[in-house]
Amino acid sequence: MNEPPATPVIEMRDIQIGTMRDTSLTVLENVNWSVAAGEFWVVAGQQHSGKSDFLLLTGGLMPPAAGDYKFFGNETRIFDETRLTDRLRMGFIFENAQLFHYLTIAENIALPLQYHTNLPVDEGVQAIEDLLELTELKSVAHATPASLPRSWHKRAGLARALTLRPEILLLDNPLGGLDARHSQWWLRFLDQLWRGHPAFGGKPMTIIATTDDLRPWRSARRKFALLKGKQFVTLGSWNEVSATQEPLVKELLAVPLEEPVAAAIEKEERETNF
Repeated sequence: MNEPPATPVIEMRDIQIGTMRDTSLTVLENVNWSVAAGEFWVVAGQQHSGKSDFLLLTGGLMPPAAGDYKFFGNETRIFDETRLTDRLRMGFIFENAQLFHYLTIAENIALPLQYHTNLPVDEGVQAIEDLLELTELKSVAHATPASLPRSWHKRAGLARALTLRPEILLLDNPLGGLDARHSQWWLRFLDQLWRGHPAFGGKPMTIIATTDDLRPWRSARRKFALLKGKQFVTLGSWNEVSATQEPLVKELLAVPLEEPVAAAIEKEERETNF
């Protein structure tokens, strides 16, 4: 007897997404998307294509302007205080990390434990020490963000998101502004989380990341989508990404374009940017 299909962890039907910058604007419309537990999605798009707003809605930090959004099968608009338990199943890493600059790196990472758990002090301290070790932040644990480069801010944001051991990890352009060494560290570490890192009980983590550069994300095991002209377009596997003739995908892969194609992309970007 066949088992019924598992409930998607995230499901969007005819979703319309606004923007926090201007609620009268629509950045994406008619989004239909389903994410199964344990998948690794990369959502690509140019600047101002709606990647951050898309991720804020996925993370329950902003309600849809229209449509239905289900989180683990439950209708969801926004994770208010009554939905805190659900919200904590998801970790969110902002592109700029959004650290408190008057706190040290260790203090920033500890914030979720202070607000959302009743761990004894000694257990909380040990948990933070373990995360600092895991993310290679021990040497800067007592520094404040203002004294550190952006690469360490991003890594501290990752460590903070992992303190409550989420099932789903959302990352807004995690490789943006990083050099090759830091980018490679992130890619290796995210793959370990996705496969099931021993530090988190070996349970695979569902991961969704946005990007404006597809090149570093090449992997046969990841799934890809594109934000283009207010539309969410599922691309599929890396083989399908690399084989597509979609000009925007080629641009995000830094493939040289013929002059007429490049001109068409430039025209579309002017029309859709705001």
